[in-house]
Amino acid sequence: MKGSETHDLKDAELMAKLVEAKEEAFNLRFRHATGELENTSRLGATKKDVARLLTVARERGIDVERELKRR
Repeated sequence: MKGSETHDLKDAELMAKLVEAKEEAFNLRFRHATGELENTSRLGATKKDVARLLTVARERGIDVERELKRR
């Protein structure tokens, strides 16, 4: 996901994408630890997506921790 795409998202969509990206990162780490992951470059890309989404959320003043607890 590109930075311009994340800036165009609404707040609710941004939080939904963040939840999805965090879940994907967890699943990739789990698959990597068990030796099932073949494309390890996805780990780095997913981490960057999470960081990008968190940055945009914090720029907008969204309390990410509180929003994630609601879900």
